[in-house]
Amino acid sequence: MSNINLIDSFQEFKDFKNIDRPTMMSVLEDVFRSMIRKKYGTDENCDVIVNTDNGDLEIWRTRKVMEDGFSEDDDLEVELAEAKLFDADLEVGDEQIEQITLESFGRRAILAARQTLVSKILELEKDEIFKKYKDRVGEIVTGEVYQVWKKETLVLDDEGNELLLPKTEQIPADYFKKGDSVKAVVHKVDMLNSNPKIIISRTAPEFLQRLFELEVPEIFDGLITIKKIVREPGERAKVAVESYDDRIDPVGACVGMKGSRIHGIVRELKNENIDVINFTNNIQLYIQRALSPAKITSIKLDDDKKTAAVYLKPDQVSLAIGRGGHNIKLAGKLTGYEIDVYREADEHDEDVDIEEFTDEIDSWIIDEFKRIGLDTAKSVLALTVGELVKRTDLEEETVKEVLSILNAEFE
Repeated sequence: MSNINLIDSFQEFKDFKNIDRPTMMSVLEDVFRSMIRKKYGTDENCDVIVNTDNGDLEIWRTRKVMEDGFSEDDDLEVELAEAKLFDADLEVGDEQIEQITLESFGRRAILAARQTLVSKILELEKDEIFKKYKDRVGEIVTGEVYQVWKKETLVLDDEGNELLLPKTEQIPADYFKKGDSVKAVVHKVDMLNSNPKIIISRTAPEFLQRLFELEVPEIFDGLITIKKIVREPGERAKVAVESYDDRIDPVGACVGMKGSRIHGIVRELKNENIDVINFTNNIQLYIQRALSPAKITSIKLDDDKKTAAVYLKPDQVSLAIGRGGHNIKLAGKLTGYEIDVYREADEHDEDVDIEEFTDEIDSWIIDEFKRIGLDTAKSVLALTVGELVKRTDLEEETVKEVLSILNAEFE
């Protein structure tokens, strides 16, 4: 029965597909040699033969035959009288070779060896999973949702390995239940308390990049290069692309005929609005493209401070800023410039700079409006109370009071 237990563990080890044969042989031999050392004090005169195909094990011990009464180490030497019990033809100076059976070690030793073997299997399994996923950081994986918790979701890959998708790495609109298929990118791999911890992400820019590589053959083949990706997960993303082949339109290739290529990506990202723009080293043009769909009148750059003052027609300001300020924020991250939006006053349009109202409106409230590109009275009045509350961090009562003050100026 003891022998069967050990072979069961061996079979469990043999079936572990991530372990190569030399490693398998080495670990099994180590376990058996440990048993030999405990029983005989040494294993240097023992040969351990493990057959990885059928689970057979052979252990052979060699001892030098000595004259009776002259054996100094029974683990390495055997006296002639004892040797002849095994083989009557043996003489002094010969080597006695005997086979050691597993049963001879005793049930307790075999159970201990089995436990050691199982332990080593688990350690190897964890190491292999860690190495496998450490090399896959930045790659897309697909798994099945196994359990959903408040702060994270447990996903199993096709081999049953555990992957963690934290709430912080999920798109706000993501909703998973047990059994759902989920696609994400391998974000981080750590070893905590000898256990591999694999974090996957759906919010990382690399996830969007890999989706583009899957959908756009020209990117996968290297004909189009993604220069930079910035995202507000689930809301908006900007992707700067470049082609070294003049015959290829990088933006058109990424979007596809009637949006066919980008549509699948948008659907995977829960309707995230994706702007694909042509990369250029011309900073003014790059900022102009980054603020799309807004049309810019002029730009003043300060390359030392990495700031850009952007002037637009009144009806373009809200487009440049975007819903929740996402457009201007992402344009800044994409270009590396801090962008300030200014409303270009129409010479026939009487307006008042919002700074003129510092006597009636607190400066921090004025700064909040300027933060979203509203630097004149009429630019604020052009939006509804609801829109202003949504875009700023101001209370509804505060917004109504400001509108009342501004309206009074034009009555």
